[in-house]
Amino acid sequence: MAEGYCVKDKKMVEMKDPQKITMKNGKPATQGTCPTCGGKVTRIGA
Repeated sequence: MAEGYCVKDKKMVEMKDPQKITMKNGKPATQGTCPTCGGKVTRIGA
């Protein structure tokens, strides 16, 4: 599974429902949700 940094929890978490996305500048990223707080978690370049 993909890991990302949750800003609300201030720790690395396993993403729930990770999806590959492309940001506005064309770089790839993975976006999902935090399993504990439900906030967005994004990992750039993965």
